[in-house]
Amino acid sequence: MSSSEKIPQFPKTYWRETELPSFDKLKEDLSVDVAIVGAGITGITAAYLLAKEGLKVAILEAGGVLNGTTGHTTAKITAQHGLVYDEYIQHFGEEKAKLYYESHTKAIQFIKQTAIDCDLSNEDAYIYATTDEYVGKIKTEMDAYHRLGIPGEIVNSIPFDIPIKAALVMRNQAQFHPVKYLKKLLEDAVQSGCTVYENTTATDIEADEDHRAVLTNVGHKVTCRHVIVASHFPFYDGLGFYFARMYAERSYAIGIKTDKDYPGGMYISADDPTRSIRYTPINGEKLIIIGGENHKTGQGPDTIVHYDALKGFAEETFGISEYAYRWSAQDLVSLDKIPYIGPITDKKDHIFVATGYKKWGMTTGTVAGHLLADYILDRDNPYKELYSPSRFDADPNLKKLISTNADVAGHLLKGKLEFVPKDPSDLQMGEGSVVMHNGKRAGAYKDENGKLYIVDTTCTHLGCETEWNHAEKTWDCPCHGSRFSYAGDVVEGPALKPLDNLSEEQ
Repeated sequence: MSSSEKIPQFPKTYWRETELPSFDKLKEDLSVDVAIVGAGITGITAAYLLAKEGLKVAILEAGGVLNGTTGHTTAKITAQHGLVYDEYIQHFGEEKAKLYYESHTKAIQFIKQTAIDCDLSNEDAYIYATTDEYVGKIKTEMDAYHRLGIPGEIVNSIPFDIPIKAALVMRNQAQFHPVKYLKKLLEDAVQSGCTVYENTTATDIEADEDHRAVLTNVGHKVTCRHVIVASHFPFYDGLGFYFARMYAERSYAIGIKTDKDYPGGMYISADDPTRSIRYTPINGEKLIIIGGENHKTGQGPDTIVHYDALKGFAEETFGISEYAYRWSAQDLVSLDKIPYIGPITDKKDHIFVATGYKKWGMTTGTVAGHLLADYILDRDNPYKELYSPSRFDADPNLKKLISTNADVAGHLLKGKLEFVPKDPSDLQMGEGSVVMHNGKRAGAYKDENGKLYIVDTTCTHLGCETEWNHAEKTWDCPCHGSRFSYAGDVVEGPALKPLDNLSEEQ
């Protein structure tokens, strides 16, 4: 293996190499019409639409703009979200399944009409099957397309050295550079009066005497008529119990260059393990982005294994001349696989949430931006009922709720009873592990300079024990998907507080 093919030492995403504007931290109390928490595709799209309507809008971002899931996507713009339409017909009926397709098709149209200088190209989307079992599922999905009026066709080959048995095509979808696209959308929102605050962490929402929402931040308050919680996992639950109604999955992507010409199109396997394929232009060449290797956050083997599996697939299918990028993303999946977009609860109709995008955030975030803007502007929208966070259909939700929370309980108990033979002094530089520290379970990481970081591995959300993520150098919670840096800082919610620092106890 040449040096150019070696795995990049640290994760980095190609999308984040775009130069982005910077914004100040909130330094005073603020009063606006709409406060949006989260500067990803949902928050920026909603801000763009609302600011253009003349509303006073502020975006609050805990870190930097476009550094969350939006900056770590594969950036496919499609209504083909896996083999979902037959399942939606079975669970929700043809009318709602069709509404799902229509809402995402409209999102694609909006992106195409709005996109400027973001490497957007029209592409056909393919789901391919390599086994007889999934050929049957491909045919069943094609029947669902016919019932819903979705244009599609089955083909018997794709232009790669992959032994497929059938593929289902959805024509005229698209792909783009998500950060370039949203950078322009954010600039337009700011020109329309939207204000943006980075490094500003909202921790709670309260109501004042006039029943306006008040976001409490570090030393400052943001008072508003409406709040949009677009922070990926809702930082504010509002008794909606979202932590019990979703589960977190991680997935991985690598960016490679190859001597073979890429023929175009976007591809995803129906079979496991999932393989997603697309390209993006880069300096006159094509960067092939290969994704997949889904698993529940904090569970499964050493995470570096997933990058190795994608690299092996890429080498076998394309041949690698340069292994340039690797990154991962975390996605939330609702119990019934339909996102939650709308009032956070029936009783809090001025606080809105958008979450549970199940890895299809480019169109879903765009759907959410429009839907939430229509709620706030008191406009009709045909998709309100479909995405309502207050829905709860017993099938399949009830069974999934029981199994999801039984899994949580199992991990909660397992972590507490685990025997850990390792001591912090056993770690090599660059290594992290669960260890015993002062007779208790802890997490330790020794950096490249030999500095030792020791944290309490108990998640500050609901007390599950986090596990070490080797590939990302984070502590990940297997119960509800919270993630923390090796020093204990919150990387991903629902946790709001960092892990306890035990380093001083050495």
